[in-house]
Amino acid sequence: MVTRLYIARHGQSKWNLENRMQGMKDIELSELGIKQADLLAKRLEEENIEIIYSSDLKRAYMTAEIIAERIKIPFYKEKEFREMSFGVWEGLTAEEIEKNYTGLYSLWKKDPVQVFIEKGETLKQVQSRMLKKTWEIVEKNRGKNILIVSHGTSIKALILGLLDIDLSFYPSFRMDNASLNIVDIKENKKAVLVLYNDTCHLRERK
Repeated sequence: MVTRLYIARHGQSKWNLENRMQGMKDIELSELGIKQADLLAKRLEEENIEIIYSSDLKRAYMTAEIIAERIKIPFYKEKEFREMSFGVWEGLTAEEIEKNYTGLYSLWKKDPVQVFIEKGETLKQVQSRMLKKTWEIVEKNRGKNILIVSHGTSIKALILGLLDIDLSFYPSFRMDNASLNIVDIKENKKAVLVLYNDTCHLRERK
């Protein structure tokens, strides 16, 4: 019996638009983000999703709410699916972080596993909480199609963990807004990547 995980990143937020570090700051979707969430919902209509779990941050649960409304199933908020806490970087633009934390930001782009941001989390801590909650959900919903709505950094850490790929490969993976990923979990708990960072549903239909 295969359990299928649909893992989606939230639509564009107001701070994504400004290239501003969000982390656990609770930022709403932008106008485009709402549209992206609706397009993602349409993409998922035929997938027989049976249950939805979302981060409890607005940009994620607003996305989950739009999907849940379209496919007519409930969704549940889980704090463990929040974005990584970026501590003192939160609220700063990428340019401001690069200027004020040059060495650390450079290390984040090359080897983020080694980075500790003041008042923030490590990438390993994020992966640990994401994996723990995901395995709990899989155990409770064996054989079901499950949707998880979360955030870019958290999703990448989760997928690497599920596939048993070392976190050092994190910089080699990209995660776009409102993208869809699919991971099958077999009975022996082996994970198979079916789809990664798919955004085909966001293309304008003529």
